[in-house]
Amino acid sequence: MVEQTTPYGLSTTIAAEFADAVSRAKAALAAQGFGVLAEMNIAATLRDKLQVPFRDYVILGACMPALAHQALLAETDIGLLLPCNVIVYATDDPRRSVVAALDPVAALSLTGNEAIRPLADEVKRSLRSVLDAVERDTGSVAERSA
Repeated sequence: MVEQTTPYGLSTTIAAEFADAVSRAKAALAAQGFGVLAEMNIAATLRDKLQVPFRDYVILGACMPALAHQALLAETDIGLLLPCNVIVYATDDPRRSVVAALDPVAALSLTGNEAIRPLADEVKRSLRSVLDAVERDTGSVAERSA
């Protein structure tokens, strides 16, 4: 179930291994009109730069260009709060993963610009739909490609 797990994030825990959860998140983002502008492998960065182990963890920088454009027209510096971050990480159970998204209403409220609120609400609805789709997608990547 998609939940507001922090004051700044929406989250769901799914029955999927990490790689499958990442694929499902990317597919659900694309289906909602988001492009993934950046993919940061946090586990690899921590391993390579600090020589410390960390659970599988990626940050996907997702963007809806039309809405980002509207937000930039309303507030030029809003790029500091873009793109929308979606995280995927492995839980202690390797058969389960978390997919979470930054709550754009919480993040964009930092601007104090009320013209941004309708855009934030629309993006939040879209990200909630992404997380709902990730939950509903019960077939693994291997099963879908077979």
